[in-house]
Amino acid sequence: MAKSKPASKQIIKLLEKSGVKFEVVPHKKVYTAYDLAQTVGAKLDEIAKTLLVKVELPQMKKKGQYFVVVLPGSYSLDMKKLKKELKAKSAEIAPEKVMARLGLEPGAISPFGSLRDVGVIMDKSLVKAKQALVGAESFTESLRLKVKDLVAIEAPLVLTIGKKNSLKLQKKGVKKPARKPVKKSAKKAVKRTAKRK
Repeated sequence: MAKSKPASKQIIKLLEKSGVKFEVVPHKKVYTAYDLAQTVGAKLDEIAKTLLVKVELPQMKKKGQYFVVVLPGSYSLDMKKLKKELKAKSAEIAPEKVMARLGLEPGAISPFGSLRDVGVIMDKSLVKAKQALVGAESFTESLRLKVKDLVAIEAPLVLTIGKKNSLKLQKKGVKKPARKPVKKSAKKAVKRTAKRK
């Protein structure tokens, strides 16, 4: 079970040093972009989903290179598109042991790859958003900032690597009308019938 920890001080320091306006958004413990959107009442398109991938590039001498991939919460990563865009031999989600080695936890990865000396790839559809809620290496705090500021800090490769998924957020506060007990309804019907006679 993951411990609750606040947003990474390293990330906060990077944003402050860059002069970027941001907001720390506290929330209940969440592990997915969908749960975050549901919890804070944001649209899935405004949530930046972040994954760590391992890519085998033909020009690389070492075994595999790691990238942080960032896309809207309403999209899924299309590995075939990623592989094609990078002209890679292979592309896969990085194993948890690699995340641990980088000091990352699955579900709490941030789009600030520069802090871990990891390249960043951003889906083109996210660049169109004005602002996004991004991971801060915490399960209980996220950061809201302008996407253009994230792009300025990380200088990501912007590619078309996502595919729109069919996830729909549940509407909060919508309750089904309570059904009336049959006995009461039957009594009213009997009374109405009796009045007519």
